[in-house]
Amino acid sequence: MAETLLQVNDVSMVFGGLRAVSNLNLEIKTGELIGLIGPNGAGKTTAFNMITGVYTPTEGDVIFDGTRTNGKKSYQVTQLGMARTFQNIRLFSELSVIDNVKIAYNMHVKYNLVEAVVRDGNYINEEEAITAKALDLLKIFKLDDKADEQAKNLPYGEQRRLEIARALATAPKLLLLDEPAAGMNPQETKELMEMIRWIRDEFKLSILLIEHDMGLVMGVCERIYVLEYGFCIAQGVPDEIKNNKRVIEAYLGEEVS
Repeated sequence: MAETLLQVNDVSMVFGGLRAVSNLNLEIKTGELIGLIGPNGAGKTTAFNMITGVYTPTEGDVIFDGTRTNGKKSYQVTQLGMARTFQNIRLFSELSVIDNVKIAYNMHVKYNLVEAVVRDGNYINEEEAITAKALDLLKIFKLDDKADEQAKNLPYGEQRRLEIARALATAPKLLLLDEPAAGMNPQETKELMEMIRWIRDEFKLSILLIEHDMGLVMGVCERIYVLEYGFCIAQGVPDEIKNNKRVIEAYLGEEVS
């Protein structure tokens, strides 16, 4: 039986008098591919921000791989094995494609500051290894031929792929994807769905996905949580969710099949 990797226990986030998320309970086991859906303003990204250390929950606990993460900084949560992408792409736009990936690998470097300054053998060998690993990752995402281009010059879909590649470079156990299909055409979305499945299997990790494209969510997720006004109103397998009357009402008649 798979072990629990992420446990969100009665978590709430209050901004002034506004409860953006209320008493959220969520569980992800090792190897699962889970969806988090809901209308705009439902609290999905706020939930992501609490899970990844951007916000400290006002109430409740986030337990990741046996460690309580409340109060930890985002980089500390990343070091524990959690990585994410953002609804609005956040790349180092002026840097090259390969440098965007190498920066993520650098959180695992073993050389020290002095070795980096004098550029001794340890530094050179490790940087060469990082460059090779970054190129291998770019090949997977069909970006190796653009390794030296500035990230800002990539088409939108390729920037999305680069952001996912950079997240994977941190060697996560859990990958959180915030609306990865936003701005993509139907063919790109189909390719993304296949890629998400492949990433889960190839890198042997768990995935938590926020997405408005219900075709993608229903086609790739094994279980789904639904938020409305900060509350979880339903959870279950795709067939249960798409036939849930309250979920359909929460989407104001939007098709969820």
